[in-house]
Amino acid sequence: MRRIIGHIGQARYLGVAFVVLGLIFMGFGIYRGEVEIVLAKAVRVCMECIGIG
Repeated sequence: MRRIIGHIGQARYLGVAFVVLGLIFMGFGIYRGEVEIVLAKAVRVCMECIGIG
């Protein structure tokens, strides 16, 4: 039983670590000014999907 609880605790810490890592990478992308690039590509993809672009 302790093994199962230990694995659940490790998985929880691993999930938190991935969330923190994702937030760090998002902050780095915002710092580099890539928000505009991503939004422009998203608009282009959406326009192509509905047949306008």
